[in-house]
This record gives sequence, structure tokens and C-alpha cells, in this order.
Amino acid sequence: MGHRLSKIVTRTGDKGTTGLATGDRINKSSARINAIGEVDELNCHLGIVLTHELSDDIRAPLARIQNELFNLGGELAMPPAELIKEVDVERLEADVEALNADLPPLKEFVLPGGNPPAAAAHLARAVARRVERSLWALHAEEPLNEFAPRYANRLSDLLFVISRKLARANGGKEVSWSH
Repeated sequence: MGHRLSKIVTRTGDKGTTGLATGDRINKSSARINAIGEVDELNCHLGIVLTHELSDDIRAPLARIQNELFNLGGELAMPPAELIKEVDVERLEADVEALNADLPPLKEFVLPGGNPPAAAAHLARAVARRVERSLWALHAEEPLNEFAPRYANRLSDLLFVISRKLARANGGKEVSWSH
């Protein structure tokens, strides 16, 4: 693979536009660039979760998802590319089912926290919800791959389940909302 970023400082964005992978230049405040940035932020949060000690059943899907989020960012940077597929959404659903299987049913709302890795996963979950909202906002302006917002929705579900598992790890417990 060739050098993708041989020059970091280009000054090409100094007037409020940025380049897409298609070569087109668009406003940095556009819904598309906002969505790309939020996908990038979510990937950074997953990187933070991955710095913690995690079981393989949590680490492996998160490592895979980081690559899939790069695909999603690429899809957004190369319209009309469609890199997120139905199989990616289905894989997230299978991950949710597998990780949720041994968790007790929820009886109360869960507060973010419990321990550092669980709190990091909760923060990633909240950002995944924001990514989903930004994808729907972009979709309202121009059609998107139908699987992109679904992917973000399922990912937030998975991160919630991961948060629950991490909070309970090593004898820990979830923090319930007291109303």
C-alpha cells in the first residue's frame, strides 16, 4: 500500500472546506463532515475501551468494530460508496445476543459507571447514539446506505451490553438509578 498521508499540513482547509475521498470539496460544517467526525470520535472511544483489561469475547468484537468504523467513515467520505453491509449489522446483533445471554434481566435503569472500563464503554455507547442521530440527519439531506444508521443503532446496543458485562467483571456490580 502506498503512502496515504505523506504531507500532514496542507493548508487546503483554511477557508472552511475539506476534501472528500472523491476529490470534491465541501463545507466543514456540513452534515456529512459532522458524521465523519463523530464516527472518528466513536472509534477513539473504542480505542480507550480497548486499553483496559478485557476478556476475548469483548476484545475481539471491539477490534473488529474499529475496522468497520473505518469502513463507515470511508463510506461517508466516498459517496455513494456502500461499505457497511447487512452482514455487519447481523454480526453486531449476534454479538449482542452472545454477550447478553448470561446477564440478568434489567429491573432498573443503569447509570453509567461501575468501574473505569464500564464507564468508558458507556461513554462510547452515548457517542454511538450521537453517530446514529448524525447519520439520520445526513440521510434527511441526501440518501444514505440504509445499513449505516442501523449499524450505529446496533453498535450502541452492543456497547450497552458490554458496559453491563464490564461493570459486573471481577465481582463488580452495576450502578442502578435510584428514583
